[in-house]
Amino acid sequence: MFRKILVANRGEIAVRVLRACREMGIATVAVYSEADRAALHVRRADEAYCIGPAAAAESYLDVGKILEAARRSGAEAIHPGYGFLSENARFARACADAGVKFIGPTAEAMERMGSKTRARQAMEQAGVPLVPGTARGLASVEEAGQVAAKVGYPLLLKAAAGGGGKGMRRVNTPQELAAAFRDAQSEAERAFGDAEVYIEKLLARPRHIEVQVLGDEHGNLVHLGERECSLQRRHQKVVEESPSPLVDSGMRRRMGEAAVRVARAAGYTSAGTVEFLVDADRNFYFLEMNTRLQVEHPVTELVTGLDLAQWQIRIAAGESLSFAQDEIQMRGHAIECRIYAEDPDNNFFPSPGRITRLLTPSGPGIREDSGIYEGWTVPLEYDPLLSKLVAYAPTRAEAAARLTRALDEYFVGGIKTTLPLFRRVLRNPDFLAGELDTGFLDRLLEAGEEAPTSAADGLSADQIAAIAAAVFQAGGRMATQPLGISANGFGARPAAGERPSGWKQAARREAQRERE
Repeated sequence: MFRKILVANRGEIAVRVLRACREMGIATVAVYSEADRAALHVRRADEAYCIGPAAAAESYLDVGKILEAARRSGAEAIHPGYGFLSENARFARACADAGVKFIGPTAEAMERMGSKTRARQAMEQAGVPLVPGTARGLASVEEAGQVAAKVGYPLLLKAAAGGGGKGMRRVNTPQELAAAFRDAQSEAERAFGDAEVYIEKLLARPRHIEVQVLGDEHGNLVHLGERECSLQRRHQKVVEESPSPLVDSGMRRRMGEAAVRVARAAGYTSAGTVEFLVDADRNFYFLEMNTRLQVEHPVTELVTGLDLAQWQIRIAAGESLSFAQDEIQMRGHAIECRIYAEDPDNNFFPSPGRITRLLTPSGPGIREDSGIYEGWTVPLEYDPLLSKLVAYAPTRAEAAARLTRALDEYFVGGIKTTLPLFRRVLRNPDFLAGELDTGFLDRLLEAGEEAPTSAADGLSADQIAAIAAAVFQAGGRMATQPLGISANGFGARPAAGERPSGWKQAARREAQRERE
């Protein structure tokens, strides 16, 4: 086993990997930009090295600086997390050349799956069902028109090297095709340095369901069930759960077997994810393979009891999987919300700034993977993901109720977050019924209903502190008065028929926190 691992990432995923290493008795090394000097992952690591300015291209994406930090620290392996260099074949090769183990798949496997057109060609040969379209890049608008006429409208133009919706255009009619083709090519070139685009048929109200796979370097490959990832905004997942409310045991077995065929065709090792689109008749089609640990991996960990980050490390160290496919069981249900520093009331505009108050949920069945702390300043330069809040319970209904409770306990002061959006999602009847598709969130937002709020929403840190102080002071004076406030200021109860005061609830919560 490795004695020291460098984590080439930041935020909650860096903290997550550092925790895995700590539990395995492995020393840890963090790298950080000048903007992240006080970040949580830096505090959690045994050693930390500054690798440059805030711009990711000059720090977290600089292969030479990361390898130099590995050399100086004596790290034997590098875990890339997700994003940044996690799916960069050149980085994986550079690690090998430097004598450092890359914790992830081989560079060759990344390249096979990195191009969506090459991946579609490989899946055609492996007999995996594909969304109707092309398996090769389009040479011209004229060729796009010929293919579109066969596939039918509406359709999607997608970047071969794409992800996150970049280089993607919906085309509803032949008249829209030429402009959309040029726009998709231009955006793909800017985002990925590769202008190649291809066509996929646009499925009506599909569900996005993915399968987690795990493979070692000795030829063993298993799947760990599916995740429902249909709740998306601008093609980015925001709520994930496992198992999917749509998938029964037979469909799970078929999707799992297809995912393993995909991974085997790619020569895959480590943790990876095979993504599918599912139509209204429950037919599933290969979409792409992500060759890294996914943001949403905690829901799979909770229902399988397997630590994926630790298994990535064990596989990279040469260990074999200690279980076979028929030994893997999914128990219970897990739902995850991604908490972003964005303002849902202002078109999800980024909301960087100092976190002046932080009240995090806990209690039975709650997991919070976070990269933040009270007093830390969220930088503008990076992805605004703050944390992932996950609820686990025996049933989906119980997990949803538990997550709703946890969302109501969660308070981040000083910046805007997406917490109100998730409170609204978790109370939506269609969501609770499992009636989902990739357009769910857009319809919810277009409906424009007011998001439910917790007692502490909308209060500044100073307001909360002032109320808490007032309650403390009033507690002594009012001990004998029938105002629903107990002698110590806690345990207040409203009078019969009276609604609890949101201000009093916020004050009690803050006062309790100060007391603890």
